[in-house]
Amino acid sequence: MPAHVGIVMDGNGRWAEKRGKKRSYGHKFGSENVDRIAEHAFSSGVKSLTLYAFSSENWARPEEEVKELMKLLAQYLKKLTAKAVKKQIRLNVLGRKDRLSAELVAVIDKYTGKTAAFTERNLNILVDYGGRGEIAHAARAAAAEGAITEENIEKHLYTAGQPPLDLIIRTGGEIRLSNFLLYQAAYAELYFTDVLWPDFDEAEFDKAVESFSKRKRRYGKIGC
Repeated sequence: MPAHVGIVMDGNGRWAEKRGKKRSYGHKFGSENVDRIAEHAFSSGVKSLTLYAFSSENWARPEEEVKELMKLLAQYLKKLTAKAVKKQIRLNVLGRKDRLSAELVAVIDKYTGKTAAFTERNLNILVDYGGRGEIAHAARAAAAEGAITEENIEKHLYTAGQPPLDLIIRTGGEIRLSNFLLYQAAYAELYFTDVLWPDFDEAEFDKAVESFSKRKRRYGKIGC
């Protein structure tokens, strides 16, 4: 079982459009799927689950869609936090916060603070996140300490202190990382599926884990 799984949750808009609905309809169903997959992942033994909710590039989407996504995030944090507290999972919203509204930042701080004492398992929600931006942020922090080394960069990543990233799953049929956890992905295994995120269920998650379990991870060494 991979200790740390990252998921690019792609396909909400297309899922809704196939049903003649607005894209916001797909985002709502997609957010509800987070519960199901997170619960299954943690019960299966995953220690950290990182979900790509809103990238830094997503600000270029229509204003109405962006507002709906931010509203949905605020609403859903309360629901996620209640479950996270019950199961002792730390909830982290990672990424830039300077471009979020003060109201949303207050909501994020309020609810993530309720789980801050938990250390064994992490549910990371990436909001206004970009992998290159994260690397630049970590490099600036490392430079301020006097040495830009791999060790110093790693301790300033948003996921510092969590298990190394083992597996990246991307739903929705696209075959690219889209600026997702670029530094952490150095030796992660990649799994791509055509299944759209709202339809990605426990069985699909298990398929990804099964694929991971069959791979030989050499980390640059010669395998047997």
